[in-house]
Amino acid sequence: MAKRQGSTKERILEVALRLFNERGYDKTSLREIAEELGVTKAALYYYFETKRQILLELHLRLHALGEGILDQVDRLGDERDAVAAWPRLLDELIDEVLANRELFLLHQRNQNAFSTIVDDPRHVAANEDIEQRLRRLLRNDAIPLRDRVRMACAMGAALTALMGGDALFGDDVPADVVASHVRAAVRDLVG
Repeated sequence: MAKRQGSTKERILEVALRLFNERGYDKTSLREIAEELGVTKAALYYYFETKRQILLELHLRLHALGEGILDQVDRLGDERDAVAAWPRLLDELIDEVLANRELFLLHQRNQNAFSTIVDDPRHVAANEDIEQRLRRLLRNDAIPLRDRVRMACAMGAALTALMGGDALFGDDVPADVVASHVRAAVRDLVG
């Protein structure tokens, strides 16, 4: 039964993500999500009582991408390893962004909707964890300041360019082409 529940929950999130991106969060109802899935609204309530809960669950997947990269940093032996691994880790992050492009588009296209979840305890905890871990890395005096600044700039540049997507570069520019330029820019920044 758990496998079935997991797959149903995943289907709900996939359909909601698609509809939120196509119609907008505000213009998509739980009824429409249920209809698209071929279930009753009551069945949908078993997994998510509100549309806001669906949005939060989708948003927390973005946090998970950052946590995965920071988990790898935490497992590295020392500071020199973190600096040396940074280009590879950012390359992995770029791959994750491309693989999860719809999540990033959701964020880009529905920015006002995300204001409804910023105070949610799950969001606050996930956000705080990522910020603390990133600060710990970037405040580490064992890493030369020059390297820490380059690491931060490279990460910021990669995320800005990839998350901006078609809004920055136009609908006709393929994401993989942008990503190849982002990879080159990251290598230049990290040095």
